[in-house]
Amino acid sequence: MALKHAQPFEAIDVRPLGPRLADTLTTSLIKTHSLQLMRVVLRAGESLPEHHVRGEITVQCLEGQVRLPTAQHDIALSAGQVVLLPAAEPHAVRALTDTTLLVTVSLLAPPEAAPAPP
Repeated sequence: MALKHAQPFEAIDVRPLGPRLADTLTTSLIKTHSLQLMRVVLRAGESLPEHHVRGEITVQCLEGQVRLPTAQHDIALSAGQVVLLPAAEPHAVRALTDTTLLVTVSLLAPPEAAPAPP
């Protein structure tokens, strides 16, 4: 069965889950040819191993606290904070508390560096 994604002009609820967090799974909310929006749900102590995606991503913490270690940074995010990660940036995610993240992924490859003008 195909996963149901929100359609253009369809409003979706991304408020914190609160007590429903314990029974909620990570879900892809929107997917088009150029972007994907996911609600990532992690319980305290859970983690996602190091990975990367082709395009840029934003990670917005809706509730809880996480660490996003990269090769050169160790980013702490709490509810209400958002961070941009560059395209192809290897990163992991570790939940310090029960956490819900709203992750936006650009599915487009980053533009190649333009040649320098003559």
